[in-house]
Amino acid sequence: MSGGTSVFRRPLSLEELNALSRDTAIAALGIELTEVGPDFLRGRMPVDARTRQPYGLLHGGASVLLAETLGSTAGGLAAAEGHGVVGLEINANHVRAVREGWVVGTARPQHVGRTTQLWEIRIEDEASGKLVCVSRITLAVIPR
Repeated sequence: MSGGTSVFRRPLSLEELNALSRDTAIAALGIELTEVGPDFLRGRMPVDARTRQPYGLLHGGASVLLAETLGSTAGGLAAAEGHGVVGLEINANHVRAVREGWVVGTARPQHVGRTTQLWEIRIEDEASGKLVCVSRITLAVIPR
């Protein structure tokens, strides 16, 4: 998706988007949406006691929760008026361990159709910029 047009049909401010996550797993893990571009949604998550596994590394499930949050939120904003999205499938490849700091995820569309969407989410270590996880989510577009 290139050019000056946005893939998002329903623009919401970051404040509005983050407010939707109050009292959810998203808020409990400290996930914050930080940037919306014409063809991406970006957010970050702390690597701390909430998101680490017992060996002190970022938990793969926390990475998947970040990926699903970004992909589903972006998909909902890209859906036609009167429609929403639900997840059909998500996968993740965990590439590099992180022990502290923040990870940053960026969701970009691979396909935005009338009935399905496919989003790729790249999660990177904020400090080094190195890839931590790459995920793909397939969404069904449904009437509200």
